[in-house]
Amino acid sequence: MNIEVFEGKEEQEVIKMGLETLNCEENDVLYYITKTKGGLLKKEVIQVHMTTLTNVSEFIKEYLLKLTKDMGLEVSFETKIREKQITIKMYSDNNKILIGRNGQTLQALTTIVKQVVYNEIHTYPYIILDVENYKEKQEKYLERLAKNVAKDVARTKVEVTLENMNSYERRIIHNYLAENKDVYTISEGEEPNRHVIVKPKED
Repeated sequence: MNIEVFEGKEEQEVIKMGLETLNCEENDVLYYITKTKGGLLKKEVIQVHMTTLTNVSEFIKEYLLKLTKDMGLEVSFETKIREKQITIKMYSDNNKILIGRNGQTLQALTTIVKQVVYNEIHTYPYIILDVENYKEKQEKYLERLAKNVAKDVARTKVEVTLENMNSYERRIIHNYLAENKDVYTISEGEEPNRHVIVKPKED
């Protein structure tokens, strides 16, 4: 991954220098900061290590291409970058293998990719990996589930514990019900057995 290093005395000034050099807004980049002391006076020097999200997405695709090839799959990609989020859709000759049971393979690939990027730039990017429209269908299913459970909880005033979900799935439930006037949600348990509980609000 191509990472540019910018140096100076003030953190915000160095970040601004990096953004101007790369011709980017802050939402378009990932960066991490190191501090060193150098020179005769041992003054502190700020170093900002910066790369663009476009560069990160190309790095991810190259990594996934090799990984999926080792899985015996031929994969093509569609990329969208928006508000510091990288969304990569994969299209393969065997989507079931890429998705895995209950999306487990897809979730594992996402976890691996985030860690690989972290190893390079020392910060976790917001990455969504999808296989065709699997995530979109999954999101609609979870929103329907949340809607139906919320109705039951509001009617019966009895909390409902949902099945174990990963962080992405739990976030969909939490976000969907965040503005609901009758119920609220919490997460409980330890990974991988963490789940959402839908509770009635007090009158």
